[in-house]
Amino acid sequence: MIDSHCHLYIKNSTEQQDQLIKEALADGISKIINIGIDIETSQLSLDLAEKYDSLYCTVGIHPHDAKKLNEQSIEKLRQLAAHQKVVAIGEIGLDFYRNLSPKPLQYAAFEKQLELAIELKKPIVIHTREALEETIEVVKKYETDLVGGLFHCFPGDAADAERVIEIGFSVSFGGVMTFKNADMAEVASQVPLEKIILETDSPYLTPVPFRGKPNRPAYVKYVYQKLAELKNLPVADIETIIDRNCVKLFKLEETFAG
Repeated sequence: MIDSHCHLYIKNSTEQQDQLIKEALADGISKIINIGIDIETSQLSLDLAEKYDSLYCTVGIHPHDAKKLNEQSIEKLRQLAAHQKVVAIGEIGLDFYRNLSPKPLQYAAFEKQLELAIELKKPIVIHTREALEETIEVVKKYETDLVGGLFHCFPGDAADAERVIEIGFSVSFGGVMTFKNADMAEVASQVPLEKIILETDSPYLTPVPFRGKPNRPAYVKYVYQKLAELKNLPVADIETIIDRNCVKLFKLEETFAG
């Protein structure tokens, strides 16, 4: 099992981050991707990834911090992304729910980082909240040059997922899928397995049975179990398919047999 999206540096000391990683690995989680949201956390994520063979990271500037993006930060992201443990540019995108950066600056930061991903031939990890239509439209401008990526914690319906898949992207689902009467579960039940990746987004969006407590990478197993239930397949089969999807998208191994 792979946790494709977490934020180990949020609300955790260095010692706590180490503990969470060791706990997850001991509990059968084979790989973890720690997601950068600004220059500082991108560097922190890379520093941590260098300590563990099974830990990878992304670098990017979240739409909340789009106002901080400049040529110097783009150059810093370029330097960080040259490291072999950096598997994607992200999380990047648009967030019109909180609007912590003005919309024009969100668009500018998103497009500059899409251009960086194209330059570096890296997939992207997209954050979109109350801005799915606008996010898809921006990505479509670049789709022929992008190498792919995913819409994390996918907020749309099955028809939206189909549109995202048509432009060469996957969708990821997390703990929300385990909540009672969750729309995300209904969407996940309809999306083809080969286009799904799973995540925790820890420390947020903790799955049942630990909802209300801080999330952690080890809890991704409950997301896998829920998807197995939705697809009426053994968890082992879900693990094989979803992990293969993740490894191929992010090139977590130099070669992928089979």
